[in-house]
Amino acid sequence: MSGERADCARPAPVRLTEAAFDPGALLSAFSRGRTETGAIATFTGIARAETGATAILELEAYPGFTEAEIGRLADEARTRFGLHDLQILHRIGRIVPGEPIVFVATAAGHRRAAFEACDFLMDYLKSRAPFWKKEHGPQGERWIEPTAQDHADRERWTR
Repeated sequence: MSGERADCARPAPVRLTEAAFDPGALLSAFSRGRTETGAIATFTGIARAETGATAILELEAYPGFTEAEIGRLADEARTRFGLHDLQILHRIGRIVPGEPIVFVATAAGHRRAAFEACDFLMDYLKSRAPFWKKEHGPQGERWIEPTAQDHADRERWTR
């Protein structure tokens, strides 16, 4: 990977975890040792309480399959935006409001590529990634589907 020290051990570019994570620590580790990278863009998604309607957000995935599907998109982003590196960490399991759900970081030679790649990845993760989401709240449980806006955001990348 260009833009980083060869001796820096980096985690797998796509990971799922049931454990809470610290986006600041992830950013620090992702940024460390880069000498040719001119820009790093990140996005951290946080679980919302939806005005008290959600006490727990539950995400399910098929281990191996979900990472592979997201990995294909990560490969596309690397090529499309000329990325030096990227990292996607996505929670699964039960998540309480206020906890981070997803962390996406992109490293590129210049800011526009880093910003656009991060946006591209999030549009896919929000609308097409193989996750199943369920809200648990005072009114019971309900499955969450991507919204029309989520699909429209993703579709702009095909034009």
